[in-house]
Amino acid sequence: MLHANGPLLTVDVGERTSTRTEIDGLLEEFVGGRALATALAHDRIPFDADPLGPENRAYLSTGPLQQSQMSFTGRMNMTGLSPLTDGLVSTNAGGYLSRNFTKSGISVLELVGESDEPLLIHVTDDGVEFEEVPDLSGALVPEVSEYVAETRDLGPENCITIGPAGENLVRFASVMTFDSRAFGRGGLGAVLGSKNVKGVTFSGSAELPVEIPDPPEMDIHREAATSDDIRRRQGTTAGTVVRSEVFSLPTRYFSEQSFEEVESIGGDAVEEKKYKKGSCSACAYACKLPLRDEESGVETEGPEFETLYSFGSNQGVGDLVEIMRANELCDTLGMDTISAGVTVAAYLASEDEFGNAELAQEITEKIAYREGIGDILGEGVARCHDELGVEDWTVKGLEFAAHDGRVLHGQGLSYAVANRGADHMYSVFLRLEYNGDVETQGTLGKAETLIEMENHAAFRDSGVVCAFGDGYVTDERLESLFEADYEDLLSVGAETVARERHFNNERGFDVGDDRLPYELPDLEAAIQEYYDARGWNDDGTVPEGVVEPAGNPAD
Repeated sequence: MLHANGPLLTVDVGERTSTRTEIDGLLEEFVGGRALATALAHDRIPFDADPLGPENRAYLSTGPLQQSQMSFTGRMNMTGLSPLTDGLVSTNAGGYLSRNFTKSGISVLELVGESDEPLLIHVTDDGVEFEEVPDLSGALVPEVSEYVAETRDLGPENCITIGPAGENLVRFASVMTFDSRAFGRGGLGAVLGSKNVKGVTFSGSAELPVEIPDPPEMDIHREAATSDDIRRRQGTTAGTVVRSEVFSLPTRYFSEQSFEEVESIGGDAVEEKKYKKGSCSACAYACKLPLRDEESGVETEGPEFETLYSFGSNQGVGDLVEIMRANELCDTLGMDTISAGVTVAAYLASEDEFGNAELAQEITEKIAYREGIGDILGEGVARCHDELGVEDWTVKGLEFAAHDGRVLHGQGLSYAVANRGADHMYSVFLRLEYNGDVETQGTLGKAETLIEMENHAAFRDSGVVCAFGDGYVTDERLESLFEADYEDLLSVGAETVARERHFNNERGFDVGDDRLPYELPDLEAAIQEYYDARGWNDDGTVPEGVVEPAGNPAD
């Protein structure tokens, strides 16, 4: 099976040491990206670790396709113990980092320990350099990029960075790259903040030999370049109005399911403010959204659909420019726009201030600096909802994505059982329901399809392939690219899901955590169907002996 090449680079930020370990055996078994990072995290992070303690580890990993020039491969994976969910979480981001990362000669970076000073870490194919940067304490994400450009002649495409939110241990702080692309979900920015790591740069000229089969490599690239898909113009915002029409757009902190001002923030409105094309590394699809409002001068990349929901409909805000401001604020402060927006929406609900965009942005900034009410809000909805007097709209502590499980029942089931909580990308089951391939109503009989989609997504995140590539990087083409049967690819995904679940079981997660804040028909029975199809115990735990240690990384 095709897999990434290159050693594991372990960096102890407290001891200021680095070690390169050959991991050929692990790469052959786990391909790269999420699967590889999950195997390492499962075996190397103590099951009783404090997410914000020095024993937690953060993994940044690439897959074999980042050695190609194929479209839909400009992404990378990041994995660690989440301070928001208290379980294992993986998240990925696009941009231009992946090629610079591979040129540094490694397949995965592991950060462990805790520095006593704010630190920049510089990784090259020649070694690792530690730079104490007390003057960057409190710096915004673009300010760190400016510093790196001035002192290292490297751009934001060479960096991962945290902002004030990460330094202040906001539980949904993101790790940023290219200033505007986020490893967003789960709060890994706070993990880097707890380690006092302000950022890491990657550069070099290493060549890691990975031969990508062609076809289909260039066929996919050509099709991406010539596609007339509306998402090339409007990104993920293309379906915003339709989702509101089918009552799948949570509004005013989940009290409603469609938004009367949706036209003013939907895909057409977004496209009107798009002033140039935006892309990720080596991708001809160019779906990103550099936006500018000429009247106000507000400029940002995005917002994408989930931000239109979290800072728009769910806050009762119908002004696209105000959502653009909020999007840019989250990027510069280093926060996940979904969790931040939903948390602010919870505050607006508690104050009866829906529609107050100015207050929403004031509170967003307070969260990043943990000032006043921002201190409790920085803990996330699951930890602050009682004090606010609102419902807990999370699963496993993770704030909900937009696609409403009260309408899309299969997606609701997915939210309930997903190891990282209410994240739409864990299975993307919503696609089948929106497209009419699966009935939206009912939860029974959907478990086996859900499992296949979870396994597919886990492998996709290991490859690493963008989710927008699913219509181009078909199952048949995946077999050709990775030189393996599709069922073997799904097996890598299945083992990754099982390792996540087992790690979380060891931290106390069980069937009681697979729940929703609303009722769905036959949900408990559907969850048991899911466990049965996975071969798990009735209490939501992985049977003893199913997950074994991955072994010595050098094996």
